[in-house]
Amino acid sequence: MPEMLEVEIYRRAAATKLGRRIVGIDAPDAWYLKGGIDAGSVITVLVGETVIDDRRRGKLLLLDTTGPTIGLRFGMTGVLDVDGADAIDALEYASHRRDPAWERFVLHFEDGGALRMRDPRRLGGVELNPDEQRLGPDAAEVTLRQLTALLADSNAPLKARLMDQARLAGLGNLLTDETLWRAGFDPARAAGSLSHDEVVTLRRVMRHTLRVLGARGGSHLGDLQDSRSRQGNCPADGSPLLRRTIGGRTTYSCPLHQR
Repeated sequence: MPEMLEVEIYRRAAATKLGRRIVGIDAPDAWYLKGGIDAGSVITVLVGETVIDDRRRGKLLLLDTTGPTIGLRFGMTGVLDVDGADAIDALEYASHRRDPAWERFVLHFEDGGALRMRDPRRLGGVELNPDEQRLGPDAAEVTLRQLTALLADSNAPLKARLMDQARLAGLGNLLTDETLWRAGFDPARAAGSLSHDEVVTLRRVMRHTLRVLGARGGSHLGDLQDSRSRQGNCPADGSPLLRRTIGGRTTYSCPLHQR
């Protein structure tokens, strides 16, 4: 599933196409266009413009053009195809079958290439000039002060708070479980119960986890991943993992070392 590490891979793939002029757009799925736009308005404002920059904030990919900024959200199954090649060969929980019915948004370029979004489950979306301030700080860049503030005085489960994109952008289900497993914190624990030293540890482990899994190639390559099953045991101490629903997501944690 595309979390911030996958979207960063998508960003790098899109970055190879900077300077290309948009000559056509396919937007067959009206539901996939967000923020009150429709296919006609998208074509009007984007055709003829040039992609000049690429950015990422959390799980949002931003393509700046000489006109509007294009915001791409990939949901759980969104795949980015650049010039006929998927940016990620094996996205966890997503199909790489090239079904034309799954193409939700396509930018055609003057040189004959194209950028395509395929999304079987239609959980992503496309927006023009998205409000980036609706997102919290990027998880890879969050300061200790920011992390302390977003956790403070909250009775919400720690996992739910970390996955709230309005407070901290980028972490999804897999990255959050991996981070908390590595840090030794129970995902159901109240976010506001962490001491100063524990917040310091959480930030350090989160940043380290993002670097390690980024180098490996994705959010699904954590040390906990292969044990995420009903009969899974903790890779660190062998204890049977707890399987719970926290923050609306299936959650795995170790009852022995996560407190």
